[in-house]
Amino acid sequence: MGMSVGESKGGAMAEMNVVPLIDILLVLLIIFMVITPLTPHGLDALVPQPNPNQQQNQELENKTVVVQILQNNKLKINQEDTTWEGLQPRLEAIFKERAEKIAFVKGDNDVLFMEVARAIDIMRGAGIDHIGLITAKLEAGQ
Repeated sequence: MGMSVGESKGGAMAEMNVVPLIDILLVLLIIFMVITPLTPHGLDALVPQPNPNQQQNQELENKTVVVQILQNNKLKINQEDTTWEGLQPRLEAIFKERAEKIAFVKGDNDVLFMEVARAIDIMRGAGIDHIGLITAKLEAGQ
């Protein structure tokens, strides 16, 4: 606070100095702007959830499409062998009559992520709306 002494009739008159308060306010504003995280932009991932009901699990297994990427550049769609060139036409044939366009990708531990990303790109090109990733821990039920 500052104080000014003048020739006023009442004597000394106190005035508040607000400049330091404004400086503190601006510093806090900048700190909160920097700390606030930006919203991440990326692919939506769906993770299959384990279901205790066995009948629903069997129905789900019949509907679920899993693209496996194995070592030595091999591919499988629900335990059926396929190639990179035949992946998109096969997926288009599978999802042609389905309303829910959901599939999952499972890659071996030794497969490069580049191959998984390539499969996701082909799946998007085949018209699949939602693509989930299956991990080893998820398969073990953890």
